[in-house]
Amino acid sequence: MPCRAVDAINAAFPETTVQTCIVHLVCHSLNFCGWKDRKNVAKDLKRIYQATDDTEAEKALADFEAEWGQKYPSIAPSWRRAWQEVIPFYAFLPAVRKIIYTTNAIESLNRVIRKTTKTRGSFPTDDAATKLIYLAIRSFEKTGRAVREWVAARNQFAILYPERFNK
Repeated sequence: MPCRAVDAINAAFPETTVQTCIVHLVCHSLNFCGWKDRKNVAKDLKRIYQATDDTEAEKALADFEAEWGQKYPSIAPSWRRAWQEVIPFYAFLPAVRKIIYTTNAIESLNRVIRKTTKTRGSFPTDDAATKLIYLAIRSFEKTGRAVREWVAARNQFAILYPERFNK
């Protein structure tokens, strides 16, 4: 995520933790990689994002750079530039990391909400818009496209961020 976007998010939501999408970072890294090395590079990148904590991840990144830095000098620096948005990932249990390492589910839900609200044009009240968005989310959940493991993530978020959950 570009620095300006992170600054804008932090300005609008001061207590927000910004985490980059690990899948997007890996895909971005593989753009710098030759086709025949992609599988091995992806395997070595996996050691970074599957590390137990940020210290182990930093060591895995250093190991990656020692192994691939000469051949693909752009990959490790791209991870280092995003590092402050990568390390919040390690605050979560592995079961939750499995859910949040990609933003694809969130992007999919956002697409459903945008499509639902775009076709309506305007709303007579904020309450009408809220109800429509609620129904779109419920419909999204019923189609089975929602992340099944989200309950585990929500439970951990409730423990880590109790002030953000309504009683």
